[in-house]
Amino acid sequence: MSDRAIVLDANILIRAVLGRRVRDLIFDNLGTVKFFAPDVAFTDARKYLPALLKKRGIDPSAAMLVLNHLEGIVQSIDEQIYQGMQQQALQRIEIRDADDWPVLACAMTLGCPIWTEDTDFFGTGVAIWTSDRIALYLASDRRK
Repeated sequence: MSDRAIVLDANILIRAVLGRRVRDLIFDNLGTVKFFAPDVAFTDARKYLPALLKKRGIDPSAAMLVLNHLEGIVQSIDEQIYQGMQQQALQRIEIRDADDWPVLACAMTLGCPIWTEDTDFFGTGVAIWTSDRIALYLASDRRK
């Protein structure tokens, strides 16, 4: 098992539910990377997924089961664990989107990068990976 870890933003959790590519990347790398997300990322995904699915004419119940399954794989981090980094995270991100502080605080607490599609995280001092480049990070141990 690797010491490598990455924090997922809510938009990545939503992509993992809606599509196979992100979900497959997570499942294919369970033995080499630890996946985390702040508790609010799961709350946000549960809030936004039903409306997204209804717009597409899809019953959200199956998707919510997928999200529940993901929560068993992507470890949800309780706010009490990352709250100590709130002020520092807010200083780095509040100009762009203060609501994103929990993801940044988790990454800072755990000392690992963030997987997101949200450009607000760029320039915060934490490595950021987007879905089009994440395979490079996930595969880095395999090349050794």
